Amino acid sequence: MFRNNLMGPLRCGPSLFAGARSAGALLLLAALVVVSGDVLAGAHTGGAADANDGKGGLKLGDLDLNIYGFVMADTIYDFKRVDPDWNDTLRVSTIPTRGDPYGGDGEVVFGVRQTRLGFDANYDTSNGKVRALFEWELFGTGGDAGQTTPRLRHAWVQWKNFGAGQYWSNFMDISVFPNTIDYWGPTGMIFYRNKQLRYAFPNLFNESSEFAISLEDPDTALSIGRFRDESTCDIPGAPGGNCDSTIGDVVQKDNDVPDLTAKYRDETSWGHWQVAGMLRKLGFERTDTGNSDYETGWGFNASTVINTFGRDQLKLQLAWGEGIGNYFNDGGLDLAPDDTDLASVDAQAVEILGIVAYYDHYWNDKWSSSIGWSMTDLDTEDGQAGTEFETGQIVNVNLLHYPTEHVMLGIEGIWGQREDVDGEDGEDYRIQFSIKADWSIKDFIDRQ
Repeated sequence: MFRNNLMGPLRCGPSLFAGARSAGALLLLAALVVVSGDVLAGAHTGGAADANDGKGGLKLGDLDLNIYGFVMADTIYDFKRVDPDWNDTLRVSTIPTRGDPYGGDGEVVFGVRQTRLGFDANYDTSNGKVRALFEWELFGTGGDAGQTTPRLRHAWVQWKNFGAGQYWSNFMDISVFPNTIDYWGPTGMIFYRNKQLRYAFPNLFNESSEFAISLEDPDTALSIGRFRDESTCDIPGAPGGNCDSTIGDVVQKDNDVPDLTAKYRDETSWGHWQVAGMLRKLGFERTDTGNSDYETGWGFNASTVINTFGRDQLKLQLAWGEGIGNYFNDGGLDLAPDDTDLASVDAQAVEILGIVAYYDHYWNDKWSSSIGWSMTDLDTEDGQAGTEFETGQIVNVNLLHYPTEHVMLGIEGIWGQREDVDGEDGEDYRIQFSIKADWSIKDFIDRQ
């Protein structure tokens, strides 16, 4: 990463990504040319159908507008402790593996951060149907981690079969998400709302199938590993001068080619199945020398929802690849150093495996339960720090009650475990009680 890739000569000769930026531009141009005609008429979501698609809501001329959302209040007893910025949910990567850095065992947490508000509009034009989706929640992340603050979920516009904006990644299958009340969800699930350009081909092989391709925003998850705090002057062949910078200060991601994803989905009498693939360039660079290089990332995601008895569903997903970690719900990593010796270290796309297996059972119209397990496992590299995430597991089991329309009460038990590169591990278990009241103009109008 630091010597072979960033200090020495960069790779020459034929390259998988040679001219990739031009190819991406041509792909985008081709998509725009296709959608500008009437080859494929009619709007399409380009993914799993949304519960709120705007149609049948508030009618304003040619506009169908649905305003929807819910208020959700959570009360949690955590038998141990996690990072306080994340104590509203059990995200396994936040479980401590060394001592009690967040205090003694036991914490009560009250939260309303799952609360959501959305606007979904559909309208006809002289040249096809248009859809616009705008949705927010209150679960702050990134610089707002731990805060109850507005966070954008979706900002999506669609004309005919062409879509653009922030939406579910084309690589994921949102239908696999189980009927649980913990916010974060299965750790091994492909779960990513990404900015993208997408084109869908509905009814490609039959009336229930869809093929879609997407150019998505690249965002390499890069680890400097055990070399983060070492001086840049320790790099063999490093130019003389200022040694105040660390390697962690000067090595960063370099994303100049969009991720390419494709998926095929088929709805059947017994449920649905979906397969998706990804190819991406994982770029990185040194800001002090300008040297840059990349590795190639790729991955597959196979998922299904099987209708069993009544409304019951079995939800399964298997995802595997190299350098696709940032598309995972938790614990993901794309690039890491492959050696403990700074003189010979190189960058390597990290192999990752994700499994989801949940069962949603409906006792009757008033009661339901969900039980399941999920895992993320990284084939870590030798140059990673011992404290970095390697494996995570989560188990959920719940009992939910629907006393009347648009109201849910539920209790859920959650167990999670994290293991680090050096073998240190930690676990957490908690009980969560939630109440949710939802609304949808579309539903209330339909009931009249």
